[in-house]
Amino acid sequence: MKLFILDEQGQYVTATTPEIIKEGRSRTRSLLKRGTEFIGSSQAAKEAIASKIFSYQHEVFGCLFLDTKNCILAWKEMFQGTIDSTTVYPREVVKETLRLNATKVILAHNHPSGKTDPSQQDIELTKKLKEILQIIDVIVLDHIIVGDDITSLADMGIQF
Repeated sequence: MKLFILDEQGQYVTATTPEIIKEGRSRTRSLLKRGTEFIGSSQAAKEAIASKIFSYQHEVFGCLFLDTKNCILAWKEMFQGTIDSTTVYPREVVKETLRLNATKVILAHNHPSGKTDPSQQDIELTKKLKEILQIIDVIVLDHIIVGDDITSLADMGIQF
């Protein structure tokens, strides 16, 4: 497959690998910017979030904060961990949620191992954050796990 770009003379030329990567990164950065319309599908959320954390060699836990109309307020990488774990402090998630005045949150983290099956700890953390955020009228829409694949706990039908 070949990709083409428009050069300065208005001619289409074959894009180089660095040009393709540069454009991909540019478009990825714009996916989660404040005020961006959020489609609301788990597929859109999975792709946007995965583009941010798939390449890390350590675990990262982040949150996509949304307003009442599902527009993006912010994507925040909240916690960094080791190759197979990270510590999440619910108090910090609540503080950031309140600071941004978010009404909905999508939780996400990566598995550097590549396996995206949710662990019991992932499910328990999701339930705990849902309960805590529910107290301040914030809805946890999903928890996405990124690895070789992208797993949505909501799509799996896991009750949290």
